[in-house]
Amino acid sequence: MDNSFKDLFSLEGRTAVITGGGGDLCGAMSRALSMAGCRIAVLDISLDKAEDVARQIKAGGGEARAYACDVLDEASLTRVRDEIRGAWGIPDILINGAGGNNPRGSTKAEFLEPSMLDDKSETNFFDLEMDGIRKTFDLNFMGTLLPTKVFARLMVEKGKGAILNMSSMGALSPLTQVGAYSAAKAAVANYTRWLAVHLAHTGVRVNALAPGFFMTEQLRFLHTDKATGQPTARSRKVTAHTPMGRYGVPEDLLGAVIYLLSDASSFVTGVVLPVDGGFSSYSI
Repeated sequence: MDNSFKDLFSLEGRTAVITGGGGDLCGAMSRALSMAGCRIAVLDISLDKAEDVARQIKAGGGEARAYACDVLDEASLTRVRDEIRGAWGIPDILINGAGGNNPRGSTKAEFLEPSMLDDKSETNFFDLEMDGIRKTFDLNFMGTLLPTKVFARLMVEKGKGAILNMSSMGALSPLTQVGAYSAAKAAVANYTRWLAVHLAHTGVRVNALAPGFFMTEQLRFLHTDKATGQPTARSRKVTAHTPMGRYGVPEDLLGAVIYLLSDASSFVTGVVLPVDGGFSSYSI
């Protein structure tokens, strides 16, 4: 293969900042980008989790640093940004991977029946706690906006950079029960497109992934019966609606990540790319 073609996908010598880097999906991204030649700044609210991923990268011969960081605290982000810049210079890549759902912003019932209004065993829309909804929005939306505000300025000054946000299937087609999470991820998708246009003249590209259902530890707890270890009814619905008939694994995201962060996608910005086994394309 011609080396110039290989160079399109090369990330050799670049610095990547990854929030939520201690998690299942972003940990896999961190390791993959290291193997592609990046220096990895692993940011996580849990320093232990960030250090664990950094140790794995170093054990594989890569270069990584772990940072405790709260993506909702601009001062925390600025401190870490300055430390990374002092160690490695201006980052080339930002992955906004921190996110998640707050159960207090979710319903137990898929469909509200009038008889449920006073039944507290089946949480419905009218039972939702505003604090749970706010925390879901803050973590997913503000936890994407604030790191971008802090790190992207350096990329603009440099004249080049790639930002990758994490949206969700719920942004494209709202998922039952997790209304606040779906709405927050829709905000991330919309913001990705807006910012891509706003930064289009600066050399900084902004894209997002919209993962389908991936069997992370957080999802395993919700989609697997604790007593039997068997899939729950909701889990069976998920696989039935996924044409490829399975949950994703972290490695399924990596090709899309490399593509969207490398020069292979140099004319691609404002894209929200589904990685979902066909979930978003299937209807009956």
